[in-house]
Amino acid sequence: MPYKEKTIEKLYYSIGEVSRILGENTSLVRFWAQKFPDFIKPARNKKGNRLFTAQDLANFKVIYYLVKERGMTLEGAARRMKDNITGEDQRMDVISRLNGIKEKLLEISASLTAPGEAPADNPAKDPEEESGDVPTEDKEDPDYAEA
Repeated sequence: MPYKEKTIEKLYYSIGEVSRILGENTSLVRFWAQKFPDFIKPARNKKGNRLFTAQDLANFKVIYYLVKERGMTLEGAARRMKDNITGEDQRMDVISRLNGIKEKLLEISASLTAPGEAPADNPAKDPEEESGDVPTEDKEDPDYAEA
């Protein structure tokens, strides 16, 4: 059985980590946390810094998808999330998994066509064909008879 590395999932993410994961400013993350209090409930440490759980991060990704990629308004995104509070809409999970699979396949494709090698769609010729020693008769053929 092949070895599988376990991904270590953090319990809490800082606002900076969430903003890096989403590729947005910390002010936008803070704003969304205020606009979606039903879905994002940050804990606070002794310093007062916001700490987001993995569920909060998943909700941020859904908000990002709805607002930035689908172009919905904040009210429309909030309505969509309230209608789907049970979590039946798994599109974000599927999209993230498919993107991960795509990245792995691209890595594999790049490793298969390393520099200096023949591309996969143009394989190298058989060495027997290049030397001209191609047999004209197959000895394993039942119709073959030695003279």
